[in-house]
Amino acid sequence: MGRPCRLAHGTGEGASRQPDLIYIDLHLVHEVTSPQAFDGLRLNGRTVRRPDLTIATEDHNVPTIDIDKPIADPISRIQVETLRRNCEEFGIRLHPMGDAEQGIVHIIGPQLGLTQPGMTVVCGDSHTSTHGAFGALAMGIGTSEVEHVLATQALPLRPFKTMEVNVDGQLPPGVSAKDIILAVIAKIGTGGGQGHVIEYRGSAIESKPERAPAWWRLTKPRSNFCAGVRTRRRAPTGMRRLRRGLNCVLTRALNSTPRSTSTPRL
Repeated sequence: MGRPCRLAHGTGEGASRQPDLIYIDLHLVHEVTSPQAFDGLRLNGRTVRRPDLTIATEDHNVPTIDIDKPIADPISRIQVETLRRNCEEFGIRLHPMGDAEQGIVHIIGPQLGLTQPGMTVVCGDSHTSTHGAFGALAMGIGTSEVEHVLATQALPLRPFKTMEVNVDGQLPPGVSAKDIILAVIAKIGTGGGQGHVIEYRGSAIESKPERAPAWWRLTKPRSNFCAGVRTRRRAPTGMRRLRRGLNCVLTRALNSTPRSTSTPRL
């Protein structure tokens, strides 16, 4: 348990490739994929295991103007009101409309300093891999998985396959992070990343344009789901490889799985 292990290899036991339970350090919740999950807890008489590690925000069905008025769309209004009731009932921290810390669900983690290197992060949103920009193992999950994490603070996962993408050289003016991602997807295909954790390396990744905004770092992991990637990460600034013992992450003993030899180069 104490030996260093890559985050991507921290699931499963060697060659068995059987699902293992991985502990979740941060669970982000919003109004669209959570109502049925909370209903499942009620039906089974369960509580939220770690409300202190669960953060909710209203972001999918909220207006951008007149936020002090009732939401005009009835379905959106019901979903937001339901989230508020669920958070109050289960003791979950909520950032509603008008709150200074309310925002896009896959952005508030980094914005509030909640997302940290080496953490496991999940949310019922396909853009959750955005947190990989900060060295976290982050992925979107479905509603049944949202319920599982709420009830147990753990998630059953099969071992990931890994892929290392090296992008070397100097990017010409006008080439952005999105262009890099589109080039990778063109090379491996829209399903080329299925079941993989991709890590981006190389001089073009490390030397982003001077005074580049935060989206330069966030765009690559957010866009990877277009290639079927389960999650994506980049080594935190100043670290070529993120090493963490994971002694607090998994609920069972770990054995590192063989590293993939698939290493696309652009």
